[in-house]
Amino acid sequence: MSKHIHILGICGTFMGGIAAIAKQAGYRVTGCDANVYPPMSTQLEAQGIALTEGFGVGQLELRPDVFVIGNVVSRGNPLIEEILNRNLPYVSGPQWLAQNILHDRWVLGVAGTHGKTTTSSMLAWILEYAGLNPGFLVGGVPQNFGISARLTDSAFFVIEADEYDTAFFDKRSKFVHYRPRTAILNNLEFDHADIFPDLASIETQFHHLVRTVPGNGLVVCNGREESLRRVLQRGCWTPVERFGNDEGWDIDANDRVTLNGVPQGTLEWDLLGEHNRMNALAALAAARHAGVPVAQGLAALAGFRNVKRRMEVRGTVNGITVYDDFAHHPTAIDTTIAGLRRKVGNSRILAVLEPRSNTMKLGVMKDALPGSLKDADLVFCYGANLGWDARDALAPLGGKVVVKDDLNELIGAIVAAACSGDHVLVMSNGGFGGIHEKLLKRLQIR
Repeated sequence: MSKHIHILGICGTFMGGIAAIAKQAGYRVTGCDANVYPPMSTQLEAQGIALTEGFGVGQLELRPDVFVIGNVVSRGNPLIEEILNRNLPYVSGPQWLAQNILHDRWVLGVAGTHGKTTTSSMLAWILEYAGLNPGFLVGGVPQNFGISARLTDSAFFVIEADEYDTAFFDKRSKFVHYRPRTAILNNLEFDHADIFPDLASIETQFHHLVRTVPGNGLVVCNGREESLRRVLQRGCWTPVERFGNDEGWDIDANDRVTLNGVPQGTLEWDLLGEHNRMNALAALAAARHAGVPVAQGLAALAGFRNVKRRMEVRGTVNGITVYDDFAHHPTAIDTTIAGLRRKVGNSRILAVLEPRSNTMKLGVMKDALPGSLKDADLVFCYGANLGWDARDALAPLGGKVVVKDDLNELIGAIVAAACSGDHVLVMSNGGFGGIHEKLLKRLQIR
């Protein structure tokens, strides 16, 4: 067994999670990244993991048993080039994880365009509540646990099964490495326009995942998604349980859960949105496959605390509430605003958007943005660093849109417009220049 691994791209959530799990498994772990900064750097250093800034070839002197390569690292990187030139051993993060951690465990993999992190966190919490002590690796920080990854001696391991590519030398989706016994297919839309040409190509990757699920496993599939229906029509060798319609798991307007029409209990929680109700059904079904009765799963979800950056209240100043949410795809933006609307009724929602993902920057989804933002009372968009004109794309929303290319000007426009009783919903999959704290501070002193 390789005892020393050196991780390239260690400060991403996924690779940082692998680092933590490897450390817990007894490996010596070192790593490097272009940007070594908190919070990931402090998390890793607290675990005794030595970090190097940058990708200098001097790191070869560490002489690890294997280099674990993150998918942010590409050809032309000086350290990669020297690893290849010297024929040194290297492996992708997902492959290392599969071979060294997951191979003898009951893996519960959560795939889908939206809701992977939240559903993985729900599932891990249900298993924890039931005393199964699962290991997990998710792309956020579940507040029930306070960490994004852990290794235990449990047979069960919950993993966020991402469809993004594995590494510069392996262009398959990460999730083909995990070989789950329980696989959740939460939903499937077009995304990741930087690596996938169309929806059909993503459906092919999802079918690769379905091919790896054993016959004694379970596929938990969103019954509302035509794309997933097409995936399973290509061939499925595993029992399937569907959720979100009459074919299997369902939930009514009063949050009563049924399975094949038979009442199972009521979901009692304060999470917002239809998407979270669907996430809950998927988690309940997967947990039941692992042996957790539905009643126990529902009891666990009553105590579930959502992932950080999922409709997280960052503060309230002078009656104005500021939220942080990870939504960055038009469907997620739409469902997030709809969930907040149900909570706040006729109060004003000020939607603040940073189109930051690779797909959004390419402008692939820009025509869907106005429709996704229609239920907000005012819309503020950060227009810098885009390959398209945000003003033009959002013009169908008329006079309720403000686009600024300067962050301070954007904050000033939001502060000028906000009134007591308003809800400011900030949506980005990045740090957005620390806008949340800056907004709260400006609202305090205006």
